[in-house]
Amino acid sequence: MYFLTGWPRKLLHPLPSEEEPFHIRPNFHGTLFAVLSETQLGVWFGRPSVLIVNYTESAKAASRCGPYQLAEWKSDDAAIAVSAAGGYLLLFDLVRCSKEKFLYEPLYPKGSPYVQVTPGSKAEQGVPAFTLERKDPLHLGAPITSFQTMQEELMVCTADGQLHVLQWCGANSSRKAISLHNIPFALDLQTCRSASEPSSALENMHVRDVEYCETLNGFAVVLNDGRLGFLSPASGIAANQLQGVWAPSVADGMCVAVNNKYRLMAFGCASGSVLLYTIDSETGSMQLSHALKLSPEYYPDIWNKTGEVQLLQWSPDCSVVVVSWKHGGLSLWSVFGAHLVCTLTEDFMYRSDGTKKDPLKITSAAWGAEGYHLWALTTVKMAQGSCVQPQQTGILQFQFLRSTSAASRDTNTQEQVLLLGEDRVYVACGDPTPAHRPVDLQQLQRGGDLLGAPAPPPTATSHGSDALLGHRHWHVVQIHSTYLECNWPIRFTAIDPSGHLVAVAGRHGFAHYSLVSRKWKLFGNVAQELTMVVTGGLAWWNDYIIVACCNLTHHQEEIRLYPRLSNLDNAYASVTRVHLDTVLLALYQNLILLFRADCSIGLYRILDSEDSPRSVTVELLKEVSLSRYISHPATVVSIMLTSLRTEIDDTFKTRQQVPVAQSILLNMAGQLLMLQWERSGSQMQEENRSRQKKRLPFCTPVVLAQCVENMWTTCYSSSKPKRQLLEALWLACGGAGMKVWLPLFPHDSHKPQSFLSRRIMLPFKVNVYPLAVLFEDALILGATSVTVLYDRQQDMPFESLEAFFPFCMVERTSQIYLHHVLLQLLIRNLGEQALLLAQSYATLPYFPHVLELMVHVVLEEEATSREPIPDPLLPRVAKFITEFPFFLQTIVHCARKTEYALWNYLFAAVGNPKDLFEECLMTHDLDTAASYLIILQNMEVPAVSRQHATLLFTSALEHSKWDLCRHIMRFLKAIGSEESGTPPSTQESGLTAGFELFRDRSIGVSQSLDRWNRDSSSTENVYMDMILWREARHLLEDLRLKDLGCFSAHLGFELIGWLRRERSRAARVDDFVLALKRLHHDFLWPFPVSTACAVSSPIRNGYCFTAASNGVGLNFSPEAIIYRPALGQGVHLQRSQTASRLLDTVPPPICRSKYTWLDSTVAEHKETSVPRDALLSPIHHNGDKESIVSVTSLTEISSGADEDWASADEDFTSTVSATQMGRMSTEVASKGPHKSEVQLRYLLHIFKEAGCLEWCAVIGLVLQDAAVIKQVISCLESPVVSAEAVHRIYGGLLVVDAWASSDCLGYKPFLNQIGPQLQKVSGKLMEPIQSLAFQAPGTSRPAESAGPKSEDRHESTALGISLPAEASGTKPKEDSPMKEEVEQALEGAYTCIIS
Repeated sequence: MYFLTGWPRKLLHPLPSEEEPFHIRPNFHGTLFAVLSETQLGVWFGRPSVLIVNYTESAKAASRCGPYQLAEWKSDDAAIAVSAAGGYLLLFDLVRCSKEKFLYEPLYPKGSPYVQVTPGSKAEQGVPAFTLERKDPLHLGAPITSFQTMQEELMVCTADGQLHVLQWCGANSSRKAISLHNIPFALDLQTCRSASEPSSALENMHVRDVEYCETLNGFAVVLNDGRLGFLSPASGIAANQLQGVWAPSVADGMCVAVNNKYRLMAFGCASGSVLLYTIDSETGSMQLSHALKLSPEYYPDIWNKTGEVQLLQWSPDCSVVVVSWKHGGLSLWSVFGAHLVCTLTEDFMYRSDGTKKDPLKITSAAWGAEGYHLWALTTVKMAQGSCVQPQQTGILQFQFLRSTSAASRDTNTQEQVLLLGEDRVYVACGDPTPAHRPVDLQQLQRGGDLLGAPAPPPTATSHGSDALLGHRHWHVVQIHSTYLECNWPIRFTAIDPSGHLVAVAGRHGFAHYSLVSRKWKLFGNVAQELTMVVTGGLAWWNDYIIVACCNLTHHQEEIRLYPRLSNLDNAYASVTRVHLDTVLLALYQNLILLFRADCSIGLYRILDSEDSPRSVTVELLKEVSLSRYISHPATVVSIMLTSLRTEIDDTFKTRQQVPVAQSILLNMAGQLLMLQWERSGSQMQEENRSRQKKRLPFCTPVVLAQCVENMWTTCYSSSKPKRQLLEALWLACGGAGMKVWLPLFPHDSHKPQSFLSRRIMLPFKVNVYPLAVLFEDALILGATSVTVLYDRQQDMPFESLEAFFPFCMVERTSQIYLHHVLLQLLIRNLGEQALLLAQSYATLPYFPHVLELMVHVVLEEEATSREPIPDPLLPRVAKFITEFPFFLQTIVHCARKTEYALWNYLFAAVGNPKDLFEECLMTHDLDTAASYLIILQNMEVPAVSRQHATLLFTSALEHSKWDLCRHIMRFLKAIGSEESGTPPSTQESGLTAGFELFRDRSIGVSQSLDRWNRDSSSTENVYMDMILWREARHLLEDLRLKDLGCFSAHLGFELIGWLRRERSRAARVDDFVLALKRLHHDFLWPFPVSTACAVSSPIRNGYCFTAASNGVGLNFSPEAIIYRPALGQGVHLQRSQTASRLLDTVPPPICRSKYTWLDSTVAEHKETSVPRDALLSPIHHNGDKESIVSVTSLTEISSGADEDWASADEDFTSTVSATQMGRMSTEVASKGPHKSEVQLRYLLHIFKEAGCLEWCAVIGLVLQDAAVIKQVISCLESPVVSAEAVHRIYGGLLVVDAWASSDCLGYKPFLNQIGPQLQKVSGKLMEPIQSLAFQAPGTSRPAESAGPKSEDRHESTALGISLPAEASGTKPKEDSPMKEEVEQALEGAYTCIIS
């Protein structure tokens, strides 16, 4: 297929002239172009694009004959016919110059292999010099309307209704004329033959345009009244031999162009559309195949304003047609209606500032050699400011990339995308890796099947979507200039299955390239290259290149196999002679299929050579004539050898191997025929051994599809579950989209199928033009032309070529097709087959998107239909997707992406959104439930939305979905503001590092009370606050401090004020050991490492060291240590991914609030609660500057800590001894992640401000910060602290000491350090603390329990003290009666159970 690329080139006329060229005509090969103006005829060379000769008519002859109008080439390029307005026909002979043979010659550097080449090759490298010699003009008596060349004859149509048949020699004696009025016309040839008299309706009629179609053996004509017809000569061109048929109901024809390969006639109409007709083989009537016209959906402003069709031109390979209209515009369609390029929209019509351009008006166009260029003559006026400047005479060259996939029929390369440009190759592949290795030929030849043994799967198989999709860019391979300058244009390309080897063939020889080594290989002997012409194509087979070529020396067709690893030389090639000219080449494993010029096929097999183990030979298996099925060899678009059959081979289900070739697929003029082998493999092999050259019998040919442009299938089955698509046939049908010939397998292999058909043809639409199919990934690969506007600079003309045309690039595209196939199966009530197919592809990462596309496509089609649908498909689709676990996500995602007006139709089929919401809650899919909440907000009243939002909010709190909770809170506030008429507040709580807490870290009681007073008037806000209080109480009672911090951070919860109210209730600690273990577990904090003796730590007052990444001797890591004392039983503490992310964040400094609870209790420690910035001090070990240990602190320190820190800093500036390094290593091993320390320090700050001394003590134990414990004990001496709190803290510390003595000896040094501080205030307790409370590690002590039981959690008789037990349920109440009533009401109002 063809894709526009780059900017068009502008060719300037080298000779000064005031005449504008208006007509261009190429020769048969597209290498020479005749350009006409009113009195001049110029001949241009294709590449390089230069003017060879220019003929200017004399003034006298111009006044006599009139201005030039049309031009036509002779088939051998020896003459040019030009029509003049006065009814004259001018014939020009193109004669080579005798003196100067070449107008331009190539110059090669010294030592180039092309300096001395074979005789005659220089004529193909240089630009020849020609002269134009005009013969005597022929006057035909009437103006010439059109003419058409036919080998040695020229058919000329005149305005008087005559058809003149002339010889190219120009002699009047050989001239004959046929009157259009004498030709009988009818709707079909049968009626036309029975008519004895010509039609009277042809009076005063003449032919406006005519073109000869060789494959249809007739002339397509457009009459001056707009009627369309086809003239079919029975035997020769004579009045009594021509018969005509009409195209019914058409009367606005303007021009015609025929497609010989597809046997189509394209007629341009005055309405702007193009009608394509074919001839029915039985009746001979003209049948409309399809129409080409702009769609009002994509071109709403211009689709009916283009004017009449002015130009139609088919590409050289007859795969695309270019269309131009009277009012401007250029469009490109594929042969069966796929729209590729149009210049009537987007960047072609609008400038970068939004102003509209004048449309591009093309008066004449012609395709260059192999379709790489389109030569066009335009009437665009270049403007300079407000003045219109006269346009300089010139020709525009549009550049194209084309796909060669339709002609390359290797079943191993069906997943590769390759585009061919003028001098480069575009390959769609991932990173090239050397994954290519040869296949053992002995394995290919074992067994006794039809055409050899079943071969193993190809070694260089598909790369899959990762390599084939990759990115949107191409791997561009520049063709070697040495090969290109002598062999342009490139006609054939081939790529290997791995996508790493590319071969190209031009005018002579071929060359190949490796994307791995990035090197080209050319023929070392140029003479060998120049004596070989590739005729049938190229193909890669393992490490060999298969070439169907013609040997010019012996005029012999051959099959050659060149090894890739050897030098490119005929000495290494395996040569097999072929009797007839090769048209097409196809490859299936080790089988070569040749289609030849006599409509026959030759089947060959590649074998190991007996002479050399590293060489191969080619053996002829069979020759079969297909002339009974093929009318003309030019109509065969492609041929392919496949393993497909109409009946499915059930035995292959148990084999994971490459199937045997079973059939031949033949694309003849868009009609796909399937020829199946009739006999078994053993019979065929016996016939091969006996060398009987009989016809290979086929089953009756089956017509699979019409209007086929391309086809894909695979030769391997690497995945049994995906067998349905791997054994399918994929067809590209132009504007009709794609079709898949899908096998139908029974659900139970032991039961026969209840339906007769084993395969089904399913059509579906696609948005990209398919170039390849990824069978196992359910993707279509394609390409599209995208445009980029070029901003005009100040010194450039206002309408320069670069400013007028956008820059075009070819971009890779892809599309999922699986949902189309599933929908087609559901439409045909094949739900079981659809389910089997969907389950086999359920592992694809984008399979949920496939189900979403199914719902979206059907919903858009049915919900927007203006007429009632008797059998809607959406309920079936909804029932189908319920078979998969992501049904709820699919429905809500589709709803969110469609219009609100379609929601009622959607949920009428899939279910009530409230039921779906409750199902999400039951399955704990809260994110999906949040999406349904938005649906409910738009479809239900606010009260229902608020109720469901409250349910979701409660569930999100239970599952710690803090982000979701924050969004639901904003959602509830928005609902409340909608009812009250106030705009919702969209300001969210700020997030910080560490805990990611709110910006105002320290919120005093006054701020909390202000918020309460401000919001107390709103019952909804009171309810929200009570929900938050209840959740905070639940987290704190469960000892989940880390979740409490995240809860406060994400929801903006005022933690300090709430903790003050809950100080003696939820915020008290009843079990210090359990709380200690929970903090170690949640914050990934390791338990302290035990030592042989009590360590007197030099790092005091709450400061600690953490090892640097390159520290020496500090190899302790909390991830790999199994700690015995843990929560409940021994737990293997490992750092999670969340903890790893937390380590990457550095917290901002903690702000101090205006009011601190400790300020009123302990005045002497007023300044100790001020948080300090982290202090980092380098530690040098024996002068090694790389050994650095960072000293980090972010806590509240006592007034004497500054002096301790200063002394410690001075000590560390000196050399650290080995003993000190050992102590440091021990303490570092007891440290947790840096971010966990930051979080704990922050929580410590919060609890200190709230007056929760019990939690401060627990956190101080975890951090082993003696300053914190000292502050807590100092606060206990204050009369403000209740006696119960004093008893709990002292008792808790004693219980921790008992637990540490038996289960965690690492805590003993720290407990010994804080023991004297506790003894100072022990006298204030009701019972003195015994001497056994804190003993030295070396002293003996009686056995004691590891921890307190639940019933005596407030007593510790084993430690020698007795604390009074607190009565159950006698927590102090600090809240007002109104708040208690609201809380009690809330407990009953929000207790919801979902059934």
